Amino acid sequence: MASALAAKLGFNSLMRKQPRSFSVRICTAESDMEFSCEVKWKGKDLFDFVCRTLGLRETWFFGLRYDVKDTVAWLKMEKKVLDQEVPKEEPITLHFLAKFYPENAEEELVQDITQHLFFQQVKRKILEEDIHCPPEASVLLASYAVHAKYEDYNPDVHKPGFLSEEELLPERVINLYQMTAEMWEERITACYAEHRGRTRDEAEMEYLKIAQDLDMYGVNYFFIRNKKGTDLLLGVDALGLHIYEPDNRLTPKCSFPWNEIRNISYSDKEFTIKPLDKKTNVFKFNSSRLRVNKLILQLCIGNHDLFIRRRRVDSLEVQQMRSQAREERARKQVERQHLQREKQLREEAERARDELKRRLIQLQDESHMANDALLRSEQTADLLAEKAQIAEEEAKLLAQKAAEAEAEMQRIKATAIRGQEERRLMEQKMLEAEMLALKMAEESERRAMEAEQLKQDLQEAKESERRAKHKLLEITSRTVYAAPGLQSDSIPPELSFSRENLSFDFKDTDMKRLSMEIEKEKVEYMEKSKHLQQQLNELKTEIESLKMKERETPLDIIHNQNAEQGTSKHSNFKKLTLQSTKSRVAFFEEL
Repeated sequence: MASALAAKLGFNSLMRKQPRSFSVRICTAESDMEFSCEVKWKGKDLFDFVCRTLGLRETWFFGLRYDVKDTVAWLKMEKKVLDQEVPKEEPITLHFLAKFYPENAEEELVQDITQHLFFQQVKRKILEEDIHCPPEASVLLASYAVHAKYEDYNPDVHKPGFLSEEELLPERVINLYQMTAEMWEERITACYAEHRGRTRDEAEMEYLKIAQDLDMYGVNYFFIRNKKGTDLLLGVDALGLHIYEPDNRLTPKCSFPWNEIRNISYSDKEFTIKPLDKKTNVFKFNSSRLRVNKLILQLCIGNHDLFIRRRRVDSLEVQQMRSQAREERARKQVERQHLQREKQLREEAERARDELKRRLIQLQDESHMANDALLRSEQTADLLAEKAQIAEEEAKLLAQKAAEAEAEMQRIKATAIRGQEERRLMEQKMLEAEMLALKMAEESERRAMEAEQLKQDLQEAKESERRAKHKLLEITSRTVYAAPGLQSDSIPPELSFSRENLSFDFKDTDMKRLSMEIEKEKVEYMEKSKHLQQQLNELKTEIESLKMKERETPLDIIHNQNAEQGTSKHSNFKKLTLQSTKSRVAFFEEL
């Protein structure tokens, strides 16, 4: 009895100690989240909880990955989390990542959050060189990444050095050229300035559209061996299976598209793929570990299901999401147009205000000049009046002297009778006096004329003063007329705007216009592709002279050879898939 009671108490104690929850840390490409989960949760419960937290509905692209020994594994949806080989320490670290990649990001990715998560993950893979990216494409991608973060380029805000703390280029690209950080920033900023007018979502999509054409984009690589024991690489992506040589992950030797594969299976370390053509032999390969085979099978099944799904009519859920996304993008487009219109009106109003301010300053300058001219005229008039007064006084003085000379002449004539000698002397003196009087008269006349001329100059000066005062009055009246419209930060009535312009009024005409714009974008797709290729070629030409060829990696050399031969990711895949399945199987076995 005592032993049974003790056993019961021990069992109850054990039950009390057993944890009912565990903590999990979810690492996304942008941030980490940590929360508690119930012990009974399956992988699907945890995955759905993370998707709801992120607001993600396009869940079929993503999964929860964890590290196990020397490889990775994806959390199984149907099994309990703690029953899988997840790390045992708490919090359990899981990575929320894209497990499957779309064939065409622009057509398949509906939600903005889906696009943003893909953008963050692809950018990280390029920077960590898990995806090989040529230098010119790296610069262009960096410019779109900068635009996605800072939006439109503004030289007053984005001054030299604003990218000094940003990680934008792969280390391999930086080491390949004799260029300083300032030189790289200058080239990235030059491309960034050309993206003006795009939103953050548009910049991220442009990034993905360029990145999805890179040879290693969306490919999962695994080491395998064929029947002959040759070491090879198996690549699994959205288009099919690809076989690579170990030192060349860019150019596959042969490819098997999903539409030609009927069945995929594995037994222990041997992997078997059955072509759709039953007359064609199956092709087999071996991997190093059973766990790797399981991972390959998961990726093959998932990518094949999505390949088939893309070629069927969208489900109601996807149709609803696409409809909501179109409406949301249309609403944002109309709102952006309203904001652009308001911004334009604001800029015009500011320009008008600056012009009025400039005009006011000009009128003020003219007023100052008129005041100065009036002051100078008044000073000149005073000077001329003073000179005229002096001339009048001199004329009076000369007239007085002339009168005195005349009196002296009369006195001399009166005394001339005193004697012959005196008479002759007096006559001589009289002659001299007459000459002196004549000179005095002429000088007096000249002074009188000068006085008259000075009076005329004074009259003209007064007239100039009157005209200057009249002009000053006109300028002052115009200034007073223009000034009321220039109150601090005011806007002319005809250029005024209201916050009511931001009100949303979405009509059918907006949808029709948006549809026409979408059709126009489709028609101009080829032109945009040509422009993109031209832009990449220009970037390559600009930095080619600074390249240090001795630092090129084997993948750089292979990429350059492919570029010289005009071989691209899609053209090579198309060329390989044009071969018969039977010939591809035989080629794989002979490698």
